Amino acid sequence: MIAEAKDLQAKEIKLTDRPKYTKKDLVADHPTWCPGCGDFSVLSIYFKMMEKLQLPHEKITSIAGIGCSSRFPYFVNAYGVHFLHGRAAPFATGVSMMRPDLHVFVFGGDGDAFSIGGNHLNHASRKNVKMTYVIMDNFVYGLTKKQTSPTSPLGFKSKTDPGGAVDQPINPMKQLIASGATFIARTHSHLPNHVMEMMEKAMAHDGFSVIECLSECTEFYPGAFDAANPRKGGAFNLVPADHSVTDEIAAYKLAMTPFPGYFGVFYQEQRPTKNALEAKLIADSKARAENASPTELLQKTFARLS
Repeated sequence: MIAEAKDLQAKEIKLTDRPKYTKKDLVADHPTWCPGCGDFSVLSIYFKMMEKLQLPHEKITSIAGIGCSSRFPYFVNAYGVHFLHGRAAPFATGVSMMRPDLHVFVFGGDGDAFSIGGNHLNHASRKNVKMTYVIMDNFVYGLTKKQTSPTSPLGFKSKTDPGGAVDQPINPMKQLIASGATFIARTHSHLPNHVMEMMEKAMAHDGFSVIECLSECTEFYPGAFDAANPRKGGAFNLVPADHSVTDEIAAYKLAMTPFPGYFGVFYQEQRPTKNALEAKLIADSKARAENASPTELLQKTFARLS
């Protein structure tokens, strides 16, 4: 045990002695998004945050599903996975559970998160898995060339609704509050300082943290978020200073505000994470088995069956 402790201490010292990395060290492939896409801002802030925090390079983990925003891991020179459509959350859950030393980031769009991946988002929320999910919401399926998405507003004309969308759009904030996420925030890609603030707070939260980031698709839905952009005559309304982030009902009321709504932290609570609960179950089971090895437990099982 003493030798193991010394070895761990030596590794920690080695980490602190590393030279600081910069954004240049984190950049991988050149982003393939359309010029003016809001996703560029989110990627830039992610680089900036990692450079600021100086997490060990091998601890940076980016996971995504399918969609324009889900190309994210390709552009980050660190560990990451471009996974199946809508299945980023369950894959990230496995990574988070098996590697508690990592802080897992998931990146996706409104289709990936709220449509095909909607059920996984709900379950990751209620289980309170430790990770941060950044949902770059552009109100349209951009990768497949302009179809109505779950967040497209009524009347939006697309290839699937040439006469205008008729289905009631979901309200991301209301859904996340109801599903049990323990950190819920909203931001706008055109205001990078605010994006940075929300991402840092989300990362610091011990639990399932979600950020809805309005991210304009300049190709298939230009001007979608002008109403929330002060540089284009809009109003960027911050969550009121007297809002209690621990008040679920108050958060729900904020979420019901007509578009463009409010921006900031809507809700936050401290609740045992899935990671901690599972770790306790494992520890308790080992204690009941008198810390027997997996091989010994298997042999005992075979003995009972014989």
